[in-house]
Amino acid sequence: MAQKWTPDSWRSKPILQVPEFPDSAELEKTEARLATYPPLVFAGEARKLKSMLANVANGNGFLLQGGDCAESFAEHGADNIRDFFRVFLQMAVVLTFGSQQPVVKVGRIAGQFAKPRSSNIETIDGVELPSYRGDIINGIDFDEASRIPDPQRQVMVYRQSAATLNLLRAFAQGGYANLENVHQWMLGFVKDSPQAERYRKLADRISETMDFMKAIGISADNHPSLRETDFFTSHEALLLGYEEALTRTDSTSGDWYATSGHMIWIGDRTRQPDHAHVEYCRGVKNPLGLKCGPSMTPDGLLELIDLLNPQNEAGRLTLIARFGHDKVAEHLPKLIRAVEREGKKVVWSCDPMHGNTITLNSYKTRPFERVLSEVESFFQIHRSEGTHPGGIHIEMTGKNVTECTGGARAVSAENLSDRYHTHCDPRLNADQSLELAFLVAELLKGGRDQDMRAAANG
Repeated sequence: MAQKWTPDSWRSKPILQVPEFPDSAELEKTEARLATYPPLVFAGEARKLKSMLANVANGNGFLLQGGDCAESFAEHGADNIRDFFRVFLQMAVVLTFGSQQPVVKVGRIAGQFAKPRSSNIETIDGVELPSYRGDIINGIDFDEASRIPDPQRQVMVYRQSAATLNLLRAFAQGGYANLENVHQWMLGFVKDSPQAERYRKLADRISETMDFMKAIGISADNHPSLRETDFFTSHEALLLGYEEALTRTDSTSGDWYATSGHMIWIGDRTRQPDHAHVEYCRGVKNPLGLKCGPSMTPDGLLELIDLLNPQNEAGRLTLIARFGHDKVAEHLPKLIRAVEREGKKVVWSCDPMHGNTITLNSYKTRPFERVLSEVESFFQIHRSEGTHPGGIHIEMTGKNVTECTGGARAVSAENLSDRYHTHCDPRLNADQSLELAFLVAELLKGGRDQDMRAAANG
């Protein structure tokens, strides 16, 4: 029998990646204040996402999950949110057209403010200070005052997340996502890139289809699905005091939901089965993600699946594989085989970012060719195992940054310093994100064609 769960039962468990706040009374006061605030998302929305992910788990859809490595207070602005959303819509259209399947859109946004770190201490020029752990905890400036964990930052995160969600809902439901606008989603700095021409050709085909549908009486005016889209939010549930404060009972079902985001995930550093992060996540009914790195064993994965999804509910659990381009072939097949052998219902998603980080010219970066290589291997392995490659999980931005090397408009090691703006890990820029989407679309189309040929040969 599993231990009885409550929103605070995680407090009796060991915990990693959470700092010591110097003023515990102030922390308790802030968490109590947050507990009185309205939910950021709603149980019905989380249930809808779970239903859509269940289709992906059954092979009838694809998950596009992406956004900032870590959101920041400094970069919060309507233009940044709009530009991210535009690139995300473009990627989703490319994937939908290539796969001929629904694409579930989940952003790493409106809550992705906490970051796990490999070390508690950061050293620069012989000076040691506590590591930056995301704007929800402390500041990025390398000085003693900035690095002190401050509970008030959680209130700022709540307010920024609420404002971001408000704008995202307006974009998704207010006409901005209308397929008739498919040509207008192109960002200015992408217009001269190799991806722009590919996207324009695809957009032309969509526009022709829309014109035909309008001629026979089907338009965005009488079919909301042509002018609106479902867009969901997600983040790593790292700072559990904040998560607990926003955990609410759903009035219609009586179940507990994390209302800080539609989907939350457990990181590779905090997935110990007897620790606090697994304890918290097992009790909320939201869709969950679980990062799976090279240290994940088949038995360890099955134990976590049983803890997090004991009812074996399709759509409840997404396994996010993050091995690195040179390790995925060694680790992924045995995990897939264990999951298949036990009949577990999961979504398999590929995170090609976190296992491919290197340092060039003193900058952390990710070579784009390694990102593509891991995605291609992920698809190839799933095809070999007869399973569904269900999604990708990427760190990206709509800004014209130079943080990841490579791509069709190649960013070199020498270019990294030009526009390196990330608060934490390097992100794909809009051009690289679109290039990745075209690659994934081709892989999905290839798999679909292969399945159709197999069915025909029967």
